[in-house]
Amino acid sequence: MSMNKALLALAMGLALAACSNQKQAEDSATEAANAATEAQQAADTAAAAGDTMAADAAQQSADAAATAADAAATSADAATTTATTGAADAAADTAANAADAAGQAADAAKDAAEATTDAAKEEAKK
Repeated sequence: MSMNKALLALAMGLALAACSNQKQAEDSATEAANAATEAQQAADTAAAAGDTMAADAAQQSADAAATAADAAATSADAATTTATTGAADAAADTAANAADAAGQAADAAKDAAEATTDAAKEEAKK
């Protein structure tokens, strides 16, 4: 009987770890998607300000954020469907790394948009 309990406890532990990995991966994918949206908004702002170079830089950052968001979503799917805890861990970590990359790309897009807006304000003062 105690062997059955030990196996049951092990199975429950593995199931809990898998659920945790899935949740982490899903959260990362959501975070990456939000970062990609913010990056695209920043790129649109830069484009509206009229500075082509900054707008292009912001758009490239937004595209990078969107690519990272896609990678995070793919990793989240992998964390959900994988058969082993190790693979789910790896997929969740990949999703988290992709979310970080999307956040960095969004920050770069925002910086480019802010520089464009600041330059437009300075030009307007002249």
